Order: sequence, then structure tokens, then C-alpha cells
Amino acid sequence: MNCPFCNNDDTRVVDSRLFINGNSIKRRRECTACKKRFTTYEKVEERAIYVVKKDKSREKFDKEKLMRGLSIATIKRNISRDTLEEFVLEIERSLQNSLDSEISTSDLGEIVLKKLKELDEVAYVRFASVYKEFNDIKSFIEIVENIEKDKK
Repeated sequence: MNCPFCNNDDTRVVDSRLFINGNSIKRRRECTACKKRFTTYEKVEERAIYVVKKDKSREKFDKEKLMRGLSIATIKRNISRDTLEEFVLEIERSLQNSLDSEISTSDLGEIVLKKLKELDEVAYVRFASVYKEFNDIKSFIEIVENIEKDKK
């Protein structure tokens, strides 16, 4: 690892710690030449997962995009940012653990909805209204009735 300050290639690790649920390692390094310290991160390279959209175009799975959608769905709900980050991490892990390198937006949406229903019913309805493209109040009523049926 080259020093970012003097570009010396002789650095030593001063401290190593597990980082982000043990999925990466945070290392403090010190340059042997200029004695300055800097931080590096090491993590397993994950294979790319692509989302196939309705128009058949493909885009790389973006956990930040999912996080933005969930943040909007959970506005004014008692759900912490940490909970949402863990939620997104679980979905990303399940996608990484699947044998497929592609997932359709409809399949991804169903996975998110299933998990979101367990987390918060109001957020579930909000997310579903965008994902399922509700056009009228009847769609809202149907989904709320389905939630009530599932409780019984």
C-alpha cells in the first residue's frame, strides 16, 4: 500500500478492526518514511447483481437507491436509519447468496415488500403504492384489507 502523502511503498499496519458487521476490515497504517498515518478498508469483492427493468434494460443493483425509497416510505415512522441500513444489507446479502446475477424489478419489489410488511405496515402501504403504481383509492383499500386478512 503506497502512502497517500509521500507515495512511499513501505507502510506498516498499526491497528486492524472488523468494520460494518464483520464484512470488512479497517486498518490504520503508518508510513515508514514520512511517519504519517492513514486509514484503509479491505472488503470481499462481491459479484455484480443487475436489476432488469420493465423495459428490459439492465442496471446495477444500487443499495443507495433502495435506501432512498425506503427512507421516503418510512418518513415519520419510528424506524431508525440503522434499522433501514440493516434491512438493505439483508436484501443485498440475499441477492448475493442467490445463484442468479440478475433479478427483475418485480421480484426485487416483492422481496422488499415482504420484508417491509414485517417491519412496518404503514411503510409497506406507502412503498407498495409507488411500486405497484396505485392509480386510485380502491388499490389502497385492497392492500389494507389484505393486511387485515393476513393478521387473522
